[in-house]
Amino acid sequence: MTRKWFGIIVLISVALTLLSVASCGDPQELVSITVQPSAETIGASNIPVIQDAGIQVQLKAYGDYIHPPVTKDITDQVTWLSNTPQLFTVSSTGLLTATGELCGGAIISASVTTNSDSSGVSSSGAVVTGSMTANVVCFTSSGSGGGPALTVTFAGTGSGTVLISPLNISCSGACVYEVPSGTELTLTANPGTNSTFGSWQNCNSPPSTNPCTITMEENTTVTVTFN
Repeated sequence: MTRKWFGIIVLISVALTLLSVASCGDPQELVSITVQPSAETIGASNIPVIQDAGIQVQLKAYGDYIHPPVTKDITDQVTWLSNTPQLFTVSSTGLLTATGELCGGAIISASVTTNSDSSGVSSSGAVVTGSMTANVVCFTSSGSGGGPALTVTFAGTGSGTVLISPLNISCSGACVYEVPSGTELTLTANPGTNSTFGSWQNCNSPPSTNPCTITMEENTTVTVTFN
């Protein structure tokens, strides 16, 4: 009887050992990704969007694993993507850069398409993604009080931007800018995707001509139509 129980105990011990070894052999699995910072806002309402060009923020991606539970910096291992590259670009190392072309919001994602452990053993193969939001504040007014104000408004069913020269200001929505009296301005309409230029209102040049030219002697509102 003693030998019988001894044999059973040995068998149970061997089974537990094999189960433990099998568990330890499971590949480390990535279950989620967290991007830091989770949100970033640049610019100000009194700063032309074009002046935000080149502002950079370093993003970090942290992976949460199981087998065993651990959090790792995987910034250089993920695939970075901006859903609005006209607003922000993002490098393969997570360096976020504002383009200075548009204002608004973008979603920046970090993804891993194949899970594997540190030795390269394949895991579930699922796509794991984390994201953050990046925003550029739209320019609305310089607030300088230095002269007549130019107001640009948008009309029509299309979309686009207006480049104001020589101020080098890009408006993607209604904007106001004060300039010294007598300043000669050129406003160039740039239609967005699937849009066309329609016309200008209140310019010195003909409504159908692009760009619009204007000499600032008093507060003036011009309207661009995109179809």
